Amino acid sequence: MNVRRRLIPAALASALGLGALTACSSDSAATGNTDKFDVVASFYPMAFLAEQIGGGHVNVTSLTEPGQEPHDLEISTRQRAQLEEADAALFLKGLQPAVDEAVAQTGIKTKIDAASLTTLEDHGTGGHSHEGEEGHAEEEGHSEEEEHARDPHVWLDPVKYAEIAEGVGKAFEKADPDHAADYKKNTEALVAKLNGLNRDFENGLKNTRTKVFFTNHAAFGYLAERYGLTQEAISGLDPESEPSGARVRELQEEAKADDVTTVFYETLVSDKTAKTLARDANLKTDVLDPLEGITDKSRGDDYFQVMEANLKALRKALGAK
Repeated sequence: MNVRRRLIPAALASALGLGALTACSSDSAATGNTDKFDVVASFYPMAFLAEQIGGGHVNVTSLTEPGQEPHDLEISTRQRAQLEEADAALFLKGLQPAVDEAVAQTGIKTKIDAASLTTLEDHGTGGHSHEGEEGHAEEEGHSEEEEHARDPHVWLDPVKYAEIAEGVGKAFEKADPDHAADYKKNTEALVAKLNGLNRDFENGLKNTRTKVFFTNHAAFGYLAERYGLTQEAISGLDPESEPSGARVRELQEEAKADDVTTVFYETLVSDKTAKTLARDANLKTDVLDPLEGITDKSRGDDYFQVMEANLKALRKALGAK
């Protein structure tokens, strides 16, 4: 996509009532030299929202390429230029530090932080919240700080993702008022689909032999909390961090105690640790996709298809009835 600079006089912006979006103001896409509302999204779940809500009125560029691990992203000079020239940036603060820094440093007017549109929680390495432990984490040092960081993986909870979708829709309506009616309609349709997905997960995971599942890294805390499950991650929120020997032994013991059958790994990071644990604990392995990107290895072509595949994998591993 060729992104061209859009300009709007301050007086006109005031007349149009283009005010603050969370902590930022928005630019009008009705003025300028392209016929599209140009959105730079940080990674796949944000790009998917922009495409679904924007429909034919938007051009969406993702800063994270298919197959690239989002946590590792570094922003290039070309990408900084894209940000400067776009009408809006849609990102999730706390997931990709390089994106957070680049967005903060650019002059783009409409900065939509998905993290501000819902509530981030603290899931540690398991499937439960640990509210009130932030002060303790700071005292204990970096490892505790990482373990009890706010979990950014909100898109894996369809209810929270729907909350974000509603906020993005309102931001698009205000930034591009000429197409506000379409953005509103598209947002309502997307939220309805997400509500349906939520019902599928509720019904599909209601009656299972076990409620515990093992994952490669702690991406599924919101999903676990939503559906009454317990996620136990080999690593923490960082998929590249290595587990300690004590952690591996702990998981081996828990697998026996909680009738865990499967260690889940994902498509964008190494499956070595997950497969080693599975071999040592005599467990199966399967894919549970954190949906940080769609590749030819993904079990589906979009968010909904991959989430349905995740549900199927969870039902099998948890012994759904």
